[in-house]
Amino acid sequence: MRLSHLLLGGFVAVSLFSCEPETFTEGAPQQEGFSNPKDMFFDAEELAVLNQELKLSATIEPNVQQLPRHIARFGSPSSIRQSDSDARKALLGRVLFYDKALSATGETSCASCHLQEKAFADPLAFSKGINGAVTKRNSIALGSVPSFAPSISGYGSSPDEESAGVEGTVKFFWDERAKTVKEQSELTIEDELEMGRDLHELSSDLKKLDMYKILSMKAYGTTDLTPDRITLALEKFTSSISSMDTRFDRFQDARAFSQGALFTQFTDSEIRGANIFDQNCATCHSSSLTEPNVAVANNGLDATYTDKGIGELTGEARMNGVFKVPFLRNVALTAPYMHDGRFATLREVIDHYSEGIENHRNLHPTLKGPNFTARKFNYSERDKQALEDFLMMATDESIATDESLSDPFRR
Repeated sequence: MRLSHLLLGGFVAVSLFSCEPETFTEGAPQQEGFSNPKDMFFDAEELAVLNQELKLSATIEPNVQQLPRHIARFGSPSSIRQSDSDARKALLGRVLFYDKALSATGETSCASCHLQEKAFADPLAFSKGINGAVTKRNSIALGSVPSFAPSISGYGSSPDEESAGVEGTVKFFWDERAKTVKEQSELTIEDELEMGRDLHELSSDLKKLDMYKILSMKAYGTTDLTPDRITLALEKFTSSISSMDTRFDRFQDARAFSQGALFTQFTDSEIRGANIFDQNCATCHSSSLTEPNVAVANNGLDATYTDKGIGELTGEARMNGVFKVPFLRNVALTAPYMHDGRFATLREVIDHYSEGIENHRNLHPTLKGPNFTARKFNYSERDKQALEDFLMMATDESIATDESLSDPFRR
């Protein structure tokens, strides 16, 4: 059974925490020298091999996600436990995520552009790739939402779906050119600027390593770590990144259940900021800070765009300057902002919406005034501070220190 689309606008939060069946290779016998793949631990011999390069415990612990009450009240359970199968794959994915062997030159890993302490964003406007190259856009944070998992009923219910990317409501990259996590991983690993690695060649190399033989056996019941299994493991890891332990969620709980006493935990400025956000920003970003209500938009950064965004991909004039609307959880940790990292602070972002919106032909309707030109919100300094204080509440401090998401390598 899958818990998909947890209301709140197609909330993608815990869709990968499921009771899906095991996806071990059908008919594959347990191989000598390995512990039972379905056991949630490594034996002493396996652990000794793994910990030559890694820092792992013997026990594999499934992620248990506590849901805020304002989310759980919509018919969802109060907590979701990751399946054992997903937990084993996520552990493999965690190792892959931090392994620089995924790049052709050994310079970069997924974590190079997605730093845990920055909610899996990059503090650089443009990320460093291989051979001195830099990316053309800012790296989107992975820890901005409870999960980037595509949600779809029945995912994983047949062996063929083990390797099939599943399209959900959330697409990936600033131009949304990837429809699935699998596709996103493939494009990133094989991108000549970012990692420059052929996935089949990568698979061949990793399968020779004892470390990956053990991890692959535990995840899939086979040492055949195929390209599809690599990208599925990365999906399971990135989908376990969760950000729901925030002051914002406690604020929403208090507001949803009319618990006035709880409002004493929040400042007048934070409450004012929440009201301003709901009136002016939630139309696109959603008041729950989960899945945005508007997937893509032109937000008036420029009158003329050098980077045409989705229009560059599709060739459609109406999509020039249109980019993905990002999630805002952990936004205080994920500077710089926008597709080109042009804004270094939240205040600069707020200033843009207050008085800096450019009048572009594709400007989103909510950012146009009554005369169909760029709207100026003209926030007072008090309003700007209130919005900043409110957005700071969306920070999940645990994400930066969660050991289950940290670099497992001995450096």
